[in-house]
Amino acid sequence: MKNHANNEIQPEPVVDQGIAADSILALAEAQEVDLIVMGTHGRRGFDRLMVGSVTERVLRKASCPVLAVHKPSHDFLSSRAQDSAHLSRILFCTDFSENSHRALSYALSLTAEYDAELTLLHVLKDIPGASIIDEAIAMEQLDSLIPPEKPKAGRIRSMVRKGSAYQQIIQLALEAATDLVIMAVRGRGAPNAAVFGSTTYRVIQLGPCPVLAVHF
Repeated sequence: MKNHANNEIQPEPVVDQGIAADSILALAEAQEVDLIVMGTHGRRGFDRLMVGSVTERVLRKASCPVLAVHKPSHDFLSSRAQDSAHLSRILFCTDFSENSHRALSYALSLTAEYDAELTLLHVLKDIPGASIIDEAIAMEQLDSLIPPEKPKAGRIRSMVRKGSAYQQIIQLALEAATDLVIMAVRGRGAPNAAVFGSTTYRVIQLGPCPVLAVHF
């Protein structure tokens, strides 16, 4: 096998027989992998969101984070090397739950690794009674997530929007030409109804860039 990897990393080809998703999950468990990377179809129409796909099953059952990638609307690769990914803009989405805090550690780590810009986003439901005070409280909560030893000034920013969570996330990702969205996802043992209706899965299927789904 011809080596196209960087930093002397040697890819190991594996061929298995059986149900694709089950084979992927079994291999990931056996080798205790830290990350699964998979492609997915960017289908339109909520009734077709991931139904029957290998990627959906892996996303739902994996015990480690999964990077879901479909054709992005902008160049995800570094101009310095065609086979090297480079992240300039990362979007982290949070509902302030303990589960999303785990995903934040990945966002901060990747931001430091690539010297990227990081946006912390929380979406408020656009319902009667929502006030400027609610936005201010949410902004304060976002700011509290930024560690004291944050990267260069201006590299991390907080943002609060109102509306449908997945629509606002996708819209901001488009506006900012985001390279990667990072979100928590309900994983193993979750009922199918919760999985297919989740914000994370809609962003994966309908968004403009790869999504790192961190399980809880």
